[in-house]
Amino acid sequence: MAASAADFEEHRGRMFGIAYRMLGSAHEAEDAVQDAYLRWSAADRDDVEYPGAWLAKTVTRLCLNRLTSARARREEYVGPWLPEPVLTSDGTLGPLDSAERRDSVSMALLVLLEQLTPVERAVYVLREAFAYGHREIAELLDLTEANSRQLYRRAAQRVEAQRPRLRPPDPQRWQGLVDTFMAAARDGDVARLETLLSADARLVSDGGGVVSAARRPIVGRDKVARFLVGVLEKFASGLPVALAEVNGMPALVFGEVSVLVVEFGDGPDGLVNGIRAVLNPEKLQFLRRQLSHPGRLPGPGW
Repeated sequence: MAASAADFEEHRGRMFGIAYRMLGSAHEAEDAVQDAYLRWSAADRDDVEYPGAWLAKTVTRLCLNRLTSARARREEYVGPWLPEPVLTSDGTLGPLDSAERRDSVSMALLVLLEQLTPVERAVYVLREAFAYGHREIAELLDLTEANSRQLYRRAAQRVEAQRPRLRPPDPQRWQGLVDTFMAAARDGDVARLETLLSADARLVSDGGGVVSAARRPIVGRDKVARFLVGVLEKFASGLPVALAEVNGMPALVFGEVSVLVVEFGDGPDGLVNGIRAVLNPEKLQFLRRQLSHPGRLPGPGW
């Protein structure tokens, strides 16, 4: 008996969530889910005892195969690589109702996961983001339980050693910062913009060689402020600006041409210590589709 399409749809959201965290690319995640569907539709339902486990294993294995070629492409990527931005306040990547879940889709974490081996990444994602036990992970990845624990421990140590400590701002703080930010950028007021940034603020911009962007991270309050003013004058002048939750963090969406994800440090000053600017139009296609649906741009949910 052929596998049920209804069973597949029941688990589609989780599969997309796994694939996106594994690949850092929404369109590649969609392709992986589609490939999983082709395998599912050809499967004999009598051979599938637990559809959720079967589908999770299938999409994870497909992602492991894709990561090998993706790494080769990213080594040739022009300038810094950032994940494709995804609106998350509507549940596209699953519930983000805790700091840990919100962090599991942050750009900061997804960039760090690029340093792991494909299998380490799979174990880390399944454990951290979806709370799979090591016995389940071992079955999904054809490992021993001891090997799963070892891989997770190694991955977690590498991630924790470099993970920035971030916190979402309260809504009033965020709105006030946006108003000040936009006024300073509009007026070219670099000094005012500097007051919003920590001394070691860091900006990473991803143009992918398609549009002009900094080829290296920009570090330091004054340099980041000047770069922001220049970028907004060049790319966002006259464009509508919307507040959104992107990858679990506050963000500014400028029309359909750029996204600035803002990261607040966990210090008492509440200043911005990181900005990730996605300018590569090829990376904005999924987000554009999200924006094309009425009501898909709610305000931040923190």
